[in-house]
Amino acid sequence: MATHGLPTWPWTDAGTETLPAAESLLLDAMRRWSEAAQRGRPALAAARLTLVAEDLGEAAPWLDAVLRLGDFGLGNPLQPRLTGEEPGLLLAFALSQRSPRREALAGFLRLLPTSAAHAAMVPGLAVGMAFRRRGLLLAHPFRTH
Repeated sequence: MATHGLPTWPWTDAGTETLPAAESLLLDAMRRWSEAAQRGRPALAAARLTLVAEDLGEAAPWLDAVLRLGDFGLGNPLQPRLTGEEPGLLLAFALSQRSPRREALAGFLRLLPTSAAHAAMVPGLAVGMAFRRRGLLLAHPFRTH
């Protein structure tokens, strides 16, 4: 089977320092959420603390709702490269913010079972809207112009 022409998924093997501001902030909030959850600390509070610095505290409960749906293998906050499902999550959130809903659902379906992917749609859209209201647009994952 030929594999030429298949897309390279956005952010695969990306260094954290190369991410645009919106993706960097979202990744930091996700990683801090994960670190707190692993240590038995309030994960929502950890994500909110990161997002409040950019006046995005309203996005924290929505991000929490998505992250509770799966085991995404998120890295620690100081890890220099994206790991686990981080590229897929950034893709799903970007599609939620900037694409038709069917594409956003497809992004979540890559990461979650069908029912969980559907459950991720409302909070995923809410995260995208909160970022948009603050002027933070996630990069459109399949457009380079």
